[in-house]
Amino acid sequence: QVQLVESGGGLVQAGGSLRLSCAASGSLFSINDMAWYRQAPGKQRELVAVISSSGGTNYADSVKGRFTIFRDDAKNTVYLQMNSLKPEDTAVYYCNADVRVQMYVSYSYWGQGTQVTVSS
Repeated sequence: QVQLVESGGGLVQAGGSLRLSCAASGSLFSINDMAWYRQAPGKQRELVAVISSSGGTNYADSVKGRFTIFRDDAKNTVYLQMNSLKPEDTAVYYCNADVRVQMYVSYSYWGQGTQVTVSS
C-alpha cells in the first residue's frame, strides 16, 4: 500500500509565502507524474500544477509566475512553493501521484489534503 502525507499548510497574510510538501511511502517501484490540486468551498477540485518524472511542469494560469512545483525523487517527495499568495488561493490543497507499484502496474493516489488560508 502507498500513502501520501502532506504538510506545510496554514494561515498566511496576502503577499506571503508557504511551501507545501507531499511525501510518498510504502511499497512503490517508482513515481510518474506528481501534482497538486486544490478545492475551495463550493467549487470543484482544480489542477494547480503538475510535474512529470523527467521534470517537465505545467501550471494553472491563475498561479503562473507565483507558484513553483518541484520534486526530490530520492525522498519520493513533491513540493509546491507558493509566493505572492492571494485570498483567492484559499483552499484545501491535495497531492496526487501516479505511482508505479510493479513494473507495468500504476495507480493514482491522493493525499489527505492540507488547508491553506490567505487573509486579506
